[in-house]
Amino acid sequence: MPGVDLRSDTVTKPSDAMRKAMANAEVGDDVYGEDPTVNRLQDQVAELLGKEAALFVPSGSMADQIAVNILTRPGDAVMCAPDAHIAFHEAGATPMLSGVQFSFMPGGIFSGDDVRGAYHPNDHHYPPTSLVEVENTYNMGGGLVWSLAALQDVLAAAKELGMHTMLDGARLWNAALASGESEARLCNGFDAVTVCLSKGLGAPVGSIIAGDKALMHRAHRVRKMIGGGMRQAGILAAAGLLAIDEGRKRLAQDHENATFLAEGLGKIDGLRLCTEGVASNIVIVEVDAKLASAAQLQERCAKKGLLFFPTRPDRFRLVTHLNVDRAGCQKALDILREACGA
Repeated sequence: MPGVDLRSDTVTKPSDAMRKAMANAEVGDDVYGEDPTVNRLQDQVAELLGKEAALFVPSGSMADQIAVNILTRPGDAVMCAPDAHIAFHEAGATPMLSGVQFSFMPGGIFSGDDVRGAYHPNDHHYPPTSLVEVENTYNMGGGLVWSLAALQDVLAAAKELGMHTMLDGARLWNAALASGESEARLCNGFDAVTVCLSKGLGAPVGSIIAGDKALMHRAHRVRKMIGGGMRQAGILAAAGLLAIDEGRKRLAQDHENATFLAEGLGKIDGLRLCTEGVASNIVIVEVDAKLASAAQLQERCAKKGLLFFPTRPDRFRLVTHLNVDRAGCQKALDILREACGA
């Protein structure tokens, strides 16, 4: 059996059907809005998310940065969760590109009262907090899923305070499955939403930002400014269409495999789950310091064919995806058990 790669759900390989769709895609110049496959993808995702319009971009980081840029002004502050992707996993782009700083909330899932408590008005002593950013699922929290009620509570507070709202829905597909709510209901009320086609759904590249038509007109300009105009991008959009149509149908397998991993990890001495149960397709594990650091354990496991991602000196993350089946998860557990016993 080949190695097991649980670093992320971005490591998947496009299927033969996806490669065929890409090869046969009808294309045009997307910067001029003339690529029919890109237009079809944008329209389909906008409808799925309950938004007026959408824009196809190369990456989730670009989608997030465009959203922040069009919803803030330099000198503003953005409320977001601790370890939010926009703050810690996008190479410092947010303050560099948009000139904003962060106001970190007390947890990955926070409340409307938390928003009110962290809010600074447009006082000359403070950066005005003009944007609330929600991450659903919350990556570093072990794929935590926001309830619809919690989302509405935060949105109500933001509206009361006159703030813009943004949803980083890179794994929104997983959140919809886990919560039993549609993507549109989870997006309702947010000014801008970003979703990823290469996380979970299996496309080789691409993300979408969605909102009203006026906001997406501005987003198109910012995409051009930061180098996101891709011309005949229908070749990539074709993979995205197939990912939307087919990829969401099998996400339940990833969630089941993550639960299987969590149950097995709970039986390995020296490892402890950082959350109660598994919310979606991400498992965060703490390593006993007497055993090893997360980096040392990573090195041991890599030699045996298991890849994963340390998130802190004492923690690592496992992410299930379409290219790792139940047998692969069992192999991962066997390797971890052997490495922990070494």
